[in-house]
Amino acid sequence: MSREDPVTIGLTGGIGSGKSAVASRFAAHGIAIVDTDQIAHTLTGPDGAAIPLIREAFGKDMIAADGRLDRARMRTLVFANPEARQQLEHILHPMIRLESERQCATASSPYVILAVPLLIESGAYRERCSRICVVDCPPSLQIERVRARNGLSVEEVEAIIAAQSSREARLAAADDVIDNSSSLEALWQQVDALHQRYLSLAG
Repeated sequence: MSREDPVTIGLTGGIGSGKSAVASRFAAHGIAIVDTDQIAHTLTGPDGAAIPLIREAFGKDMIAADGRLDRARMRTLVFANPEARQQLEHILHPMIRLESERQCATASSPYVILAVPLLIESGAYRERCSRICVVDCPPSLQIERVRARNGLSVEEVEAIIAAQSSREARLAAADDVIDNSSSLEALWQQVDALHQRYLSLAG
């Protein structure tokens, strides 16, 4: 990270922990959010930059009629086939990393939130962060939220949680922890307090 770049705060947490809600609160304070999930969705959306490479690697059956990645079909494949998962990551990860670097470098807010679901697993992203903020909640709440949001089965959500870094590993790597196991008001209070701390860090 060069001196010209804004201070970068890495934001992470397990699926269903509430990263998006936390990011939206930081955004409400005028902070730039660089979200690798959103970048991935753009890359794999209709006529996204990654679609030709995915079609070449996995065949046209993985591409929906509107030109976007068939995410449900791809999810089924990569959970059953580690080699396919690795192949998809080799396509997407370099493209996501480049775009996230560009967005961080061009952000005009005092600091930047870099939201990365697999931040703890990725040395490249961790190296770019001044601090790591983890959104945490019990696994039972993660399962409940993801099922309500995505309609997945308990087993499917548990498989996703198992594929991610453990809760213990995330907490061990955290500089700051946001507890998202109670009310929205309590969540906002924690984010607002961290916003003030990060402004001081950036200043």
